[in-house]
Order: sequence, then C-alpha cells, then structure tokens
Amino acid sequence: MSDDVVVKPETIAKPKVQQPRLYKVILLNDDYTPREFVVQVLKAVFRTSEDQAYRIMMTAHQRGACVVAAFTRDVAESKASEGTEMGRNKGYPLAFSTEPEE
Repeated sequence: MSDDVVVKPETIAKPKVQQPRLYKVILLNDDYTPREFVVQVLKAVFRTSEDQAYRIMMTAHQRGACVVAAFTRDVAESKASEGTEMGRNKGYPLAFSTEPEE
C-alpha cells in the first residue's frame, strides 16, 4: 500500500508589521550662525563625524536646507528641538525642522 496523500503544512499568514513612519530632520540655513558652531551642534546632537557635519553644513549653506538624518517622529522632534535650542542658548538663529519622509 503506497501513501499517495501529501499532507501540506498549514501556512499561517503573518500580519505585516508596519514600520513606524520616519521623519527627516532638516538643517535650515541662516546667515548668522557660525559654520564651526553648526558643525559642533551636528556632531553633538546627531553624532556625525567632523566630515559628515561639514558636508551637511555646506549643503545647507549652498541650498538653503539639508536633511541631516531620519528617525522615528519622537526622536526626530527631540533632536531638532535640541539642536535649535543649542543655537538659541548662544544667541544664534540656528534652526532644525522635521517632516515625514515620503
């Protein structure tokens, strides 16, 4: 007697886990905040290297704005606030904003 019946394991549909939406933190250019200070803030708040910070700062300087990084909403907003606050504490109009990634 041969077993012609093939028993397939039941497939369980796994619900797709929705990744949290990411938010971009954007450095906005201004004509008053010293470049060196912007680099310091990027290194302190966003943990960038000196080279990365310089490139981000120069891109914002040339184009008016530059995306620094993307995080979950809470992290993006707290880092943007922290960076902006560091500028305010020194009397600079340094500003970071956030917006959802497409």
